[in-house]
Amino acid sequence: MSSPRTGTVPVRRATSDASVRARLRALAVAAVRALARTPEITVGAVGVVVAAAFVWVPSVWYDEAATVASAQRSWPALWAELQNVDAVHGLYYAVMHVWFTLVGYSPFTLRFPSALAIGVSAGLVVALGRRLGGFRLGVVSGIVFLLLPRVAWAGTEGRPYAAVTTFAVALTLVGLTAVRRARSRRHATRWWVVYGVLSVVAVLFNVYLSLVVLTHGVVLVWTGISDRAARRRAALTGRSGAVAAPMVDRAVLGRWAGAAVAAALVVSPFIVLAAGQAKQVAWITGIGWATVRQVIATAWFGAVWPYAALGWVLMAVGVVLAVGAVRRPSPAARDLLRAQAVRVAVPLTLLPTALLVGATAAGEHLYSPKYASLSLPFVALLIGLAITAVRPRRWLALTVVAMLLVAAPTSTVVRLPHAKQDSHWADAAAIIERERDWRTDNGEGVVFGSVWGHPTTTAQVIADTYPDSFTGMRDLAVAETGAERGQLWDVNGAIAATVPARLDGIDTVWFVGGKSRNIRPQVTGTLEDEGFHVVRHWHTGTVILWKYSR
Repeated sequence: MSSPRTGTVPVRRATSDASVRARLRALAVAAVRALARTPEITVGAVGVVVAAAFVWVPSVWYDEAATVASAQRSWPALWAELQNVDAVHGLYYAVMHVWFTLVGYSPFTLRFPSALAIGVSAGLVVALGRRLGGFRLGVVSGIVFLLLPRVAWAGTEGRPYAAVTTFAVALTLVGLTAVRRARSRRHATRWWVVYGVLSVVAVLFNVYLSLVVLTHGVVLVWTGISDRAARRRAALTGRSGAVAAPMVDRAVLGRWAGAAVAAALVVSPFIVLAAGQAKQVAWITGIGWATVRQVIATAWFGAVWPYAALGWVLMAVGVVLAVGAVRRPSPAARDLLRAQAVRVAVPLTLLPTALLVGATAAGEHLYSPKYASLSLPFVALLIGLAITAVRPRRWLALTVVAMLLVAAPTSTVVRLPHAKQDSHWADAAAIIERERDWRTDNGEGVVFGSVWGHPTTTAQVIADTYPDSFTGMRDLAVAETGAERGQLWDVNGAIAATVPARLDGIDTVWFVGGKSRNIRPQVTGTLEDEGFHVVRHWHTGTVILWKYSR
């Protein structure tokens, strides 16, 4: 008789567990190696996935409606619009026009380009950090960039602010490369040509990116002054032979100035056109306590005060530690690089905001927190300087995890259904789609009142952003469309004259408008005179809907 096979199952289970652990270790090692080989691509890909998650959930809102309305017009209609309004966003609208032609419009396709831009920006931040302070600074800065609350906001917006961060960090990388190629005149000239061309494209994309080009001049001057100071200190201590060749000299400054002036000449007609449309920013208020709050907490930290306090402290610590290290008698090469990171990041963080706030104080109302998005990569770099100074390394990882926990609530909030200016447009469109009569032989009309908070804009923007719900409906009040006017929005005619003339074959009429400053009583009176009566009404957020039947 053979002996029983006792212990067989436990042995196999133990072997299986060991195999699973080995595979997990192998995957972890492979992930670390992949990150080490291509950190820019790895962090950038993670950034795209994180930024694109659930971007289809929030209701589209007023600013995004401008993108939808403009980008879906014909090329001649878009060109006519830009002569009157929104020239500053013209190139962005053109890019989105091509994008919608390729993939069609939906809330997801509206916002995905911004998520993609955030991923590209994160990868470029990694590249910039590696150039200025090594692998750890690059990777940590890229991760910090993705964790900034304002970056989470920009990645879910169907507006150009995410791409603005991409251009800002790309311009800086190209400029840094041109400076470091200064010893080879031919190669340096090529890179400065690339810098000039990219400056033109960037400013055409968003005029505020001209502030990045201007700030680069400050970075170069500061670097040149620091180079001379280092040489003087070395001469006094007898260590002049240990000082590296200066990074910035008159030739470098001259090439930067040539590229910047050439770019300015090319874009000057565009800047003149954009300046003539300054009434678009008439909604920006003057300097007050709200401005202080916006600068400190909103612009980079999404009005999350705990995060803002942590962010400012870390930025200050990063600067102090980097400057202190380079002033030691024998600073290491890493310390010299991190000091240069300070000279790059501090001006690009503070100067654009200071200039916009100064212009606003002088009477030209130009500062809004969203226009400070171009500084977000450099805020991340300064915070990265502080975090990478943490010792030992496990505490560095814990610091990054702590920032993740602080950022998680904001990253969640910006993806809630009513996250964008408490917009309930998606809810209103869903009511229309659910309650309307979809029979093809039963005509339906709609009268669009004004949008809450924007009395000169009709609720046609809801139909623009959720067109499927309004398919086949006849606009009974529109007098002239935005495309016909060369403007953003449609305008209504006189209700008493326009609506009755268009009621032929219409059995049901919808009114869609804002909860204030609406024309609903006038619409009700006109329709009652034509034999209609109120069937039902809804109130969702800031949108009201009334249904009338003949």
